[in-house]
Amino acid sequence: MAAEKPKSVTIRSYDVGFGDCFLLSFEYPSRHRHVLIDFGSMEGPDDKRESGHAIKGSYMVRIAKQIEQDCGGKLDAVVATHRHEDHISGFARGKGKGPGEIIRGLKPRVVIQPWTEDPRTPTNATGPTQALHKRSLRLMQQLAGELVQAGAQLKGARFAALRAELQAIGMDNIKNADAVKNLQDMARNHFVHYGRASGLAGILSGVKVTVLGPPTVDQTNTVLEQRRRDPDEFWHLNTTFWRRFAMTARRHAPGSKPLFQRGAIGRLPRSAGWFRYRMRAERAESLLSIVRMLDEVMNNTSIILLFEVGGRKLLFPGDAQYENWMHALGKQSVLDKLAAVDLYKVGHHGSLNATPKTLWRGFTRKGAASKPGRLKTLMSTKEGVHGKPANDSEVPRGKLVNALQAESALTATHRFAPDELSRSVKLDLS
Repeated sequence: MAAEKPKSVTIRSYDVGFGDCFLLSFEYPSRHRHVLIDFGSMEGPDDKRESGHAIKGSYMVRIAKQIEQDCGGKLDAVVATHRHEDHISGFARGKGKGPGEIIRGLKPRVVIQPWTEDPRTPTNATGPTQALHKRSLRLMQQLAGELVQAGAQLKGARFAALRAELQAIGMDNIKNADAVKNLQDMARNHFVHYGRASGLAGILSGVKVTVLGPPTVDQTNTVLEQRRRDPDEFWHLNTTFWRRFAMTARRHAPGSKPLFQRGAIGRLPRSAGWFRYRMRAERAESLLSIVRMLDEVMNNTSIILLFEVGGRKLLFPGDAQYENWMHALGKQSVLDKLAAVDLYKVGHHGSLNATPKTLWRGFTRKGAASKPGRLKTLMSTKEGVHGKPANDSEVPRGKLVNALQAESALTATHRFAPDELSRSVKLDLS
């Protein structure tokens, strides 16, 4: 007897603010099967408030209840693309009152995570292993917490933007132990990397799911390094390093405490102000560069999944950045496979280096609104959380958003109405 195939698939985007949450519902003749891809938020949407306060915890419970309703009380699989707060915080159980308790109650059969999350992986591993301990990510997250605390000591109005960025990126990398634990024992775990079976074959009959990332270090060492600029692949404006440095430097201001407090008598002389300012500015930039590196390393562990069913292709890359993509995009067979993608979940909330131009240029279905079978894109993001247009660092990236609007049918969560929790896109597979 032939395997059952889905007749259609509905993809729901949930407005979690700065985070990701997508529900894929495959509609089979016998029943629907549901895959939740990420459930996290770093900062809730501003236009959805309770009691006059910006919401996060209670709002995520509301989203979890909506997911419960949308999947009919049963999830078949959960995909946690990587450990960042804006992708997994919703899985926190909160002593039985958190959103993760609701998701756990939907009894998924499998939880899929990147190979780096396997608790048996040792610190120096370059690929999956059966070893019994792991410390790398824990140490990274401990360091992120220390950097956030150090950044809080940068006093002064002109350091406000740097403090905010340190807080935002640093907090995103601090371990969410509750969510991590829930993901580890919610269901059978399956840890993936490029080329490995997705773990969804026994759940989604008639659907081919290919894991395109992350690669292991054995497969490529590009994930160990992050490039800052790449005009051929990233969505840069034509600006120089020195212009960006100068714009950042203008945010700096003199600090509040003398560097050598024991030796200071009263206020420092005016002549010492420049030296104090420059030393605090260098410290601020050093802290920020370290926390950015931690953030990028974590993004390069993100799962990239390609779903193929009924002649349709759906691409979900989490927060994969260019170094994660390089291994897959370096293969012509992968480029050929990705050319006819019908639906693309925009990487990393629309940042400059998570939708490589090689990938974007290769999409054959992008085009004007009148194009038949036009590419559909989904972007989950919130403006004003990361970066600023003034120094070419804003997320979502203006140039990328312009391209998405011009050449695809874009669904962007930051443009949902105040009473709109989710929006769906349905693809016919018959």
